[in-house]
Amino acid sequence: MQQGSGLTRTLALIPSSVMIGIFFLVPFVLIVLTSFSVEMDNGDYELGFSLAHFERFATWFYIERALFSAGLCALIAILSLLIAYPFTWFLTNFGPRTQTLWLIYILAQLSLSEVLIAFSWQILLSRTAGIANILVWVGLAEESFAMTPSAGAVLAALVYLAVPFSVLLLYPALSRLDKSLTEASRTLGASPLRTFFTVVIPVTRPAIISSGVTIFVLTLGAIIVPQVLGQPQHWTLSVLITDQAIFNFNMPFASALAVVLLVISGSVIFAVTKLTGAKA
Repeated sequence: MQQGSGLTRTLALIPSSVMIGIFFLVPFVLIVLTSFSVEMDNGDYELGFSLAHFERFATWFYIERALFSAGLCALIAILSLLIAYPFTWFLTNFGPRTQTLWLIYILAQLSLSEVLIAFSWQILLSRTAGIANILVWVGLAEESFAMTPSAGAVLAALVYLAVPFSVLLLYPALSRLDKSLTEASRTLGASPLRTFFTVVIPVTRPAIISSGVTIFVLTLGAIIVPQVLGQPQHWTLSVLITDQAIFNFNMPFASALAVVLLVISGSVIFAVTKLTGAKA
């Protein structure tokens, strides 16, 4: 029976394994091969082994863009967790009906595309129809002004994009938290705030870490928001990849940048896994 059930589980994995191979491994291999392409005399590229595209990345401009992208996404992950974690904790203390209504609202936010969010924030931060007019109306500003393009606009829009994902990633861990732990802490004289920091956060640390890493990787691939709400100095590496592939028709260099982006994502995931595993 055990051999039969093991064979059944193995056969059940075949369809998903084939799908992963088709939609992830094959494109990944093609990107890697393209990144090492050799430029021909007529301007075309052929498969080969050339480090020229990676050498082009090894300039301060692209290195600075990679560092900026990683730093921006790390900041977004931290800010989204600072917003989403307390909200999710308070949400789990409400009744089932209230929780369901809020979760439906959050899921509705996830239906908004990055394009819609980018242009909505562009209107919200514009000079003619943005919140600057409210500041003028209440007397905090003398005249209306545009808040875009700016790094703050990019940061705000991406945090808005990331918070619903953070809530949904944190909700299972916080909703299943054993209430007896917090009750025991309160019985021993700890305040609600101290209980939150010394009991709730340590117990749900794996969920916090996985949520932060997921948000980092998710926002690392954002393209529309930095383009619409930021200046060229606020563009992330993903925007430069799109620029090279679509506008400059330089697929080998775009592939090399994509490989670098994957290496950054993989390095962050590996480092966080090792560090948190060492402390566990």
